[in-house]
Amino acid sequence: MKRELIVAVDGPSGSGKSTLSRLLAAALNYINIDTGAMYRSVGLAAHRAGVHPEDDQALAELCQSLTIEFARSGAGERVLLNGEDVSEAIRTPAMSMMASRVSACSAVREAMGELQKSMGEKGGVVLEGRDIGTVVFPNAEVKFFLLASAAERGRRRFEELRAKGLQVDLQQTIAEVEERDAADSNRQHAPLVQADDALAIDTTSMTIEQVLQEMLRIVNSRRLQNCEPQGQGE
Repeated sequence: MKRELIVAVDGPSGSGKSTLSRLLAAALNYINIDTGAMYRSVGLAAHRAGVHPEDDQALAELCQSLTIEFARSGAGERVLLNGEDVSEAIRTPAMSMMASRVSACSAVREAMGELQKSMGEKGGVVLEGRDIGTVVFPNAEVKFFLLASAAERGRRRFEELRAKGLQVDLQQTIAEVEERDAADSNRQHAPLVQADDALAIDTTSMTIEQVLQEMLRIVNSRRLQNCEPQGQGE
């Protein structure tokens, strides 16, 4: 039996990557690696340290001092930055934009990319981000690219923030999603693009369960192929 698969889930902000990757990993009994949380953690650390998000040298030095880990608890998956639980602190609109800005730094992407590779190289993982299938694991056995309209992604983000008790404006939230799209797609290093061999799924009019079942069908089919003896049927 071959090793378990590496599953890449890429797409823009608000496309459902985080929720679906978490559910997919749980259904497969795989490890879920939220790479977006890693960049948000770097952004939070930079903000706290007073490091400008465009100061590449300072960001490179900052990354060398950071430890980013994922842990499970009764409250779900948690993100630890140098041992501190920052799961809530990194989920603000400000940290979303900071993540986009620091991720434009090649040194940050290199440091996070190496960490992601070390976490996922043995397989049995679902990694979600924006360049998993193109840069981090271009040879991943299964690649998804999740899509949704900017209006729908903004609405989802708006509802998520309201559920947390934050006062937000729908049109402003949609505008922030579009701004993040532009920043991610136009950055010089590892821009947001769909891998040639990725399966695109437009989640705009689909429920989470519908998308999850489609993803599970595809991954399980690939797992069966991965376990077939070499040369069988030849």
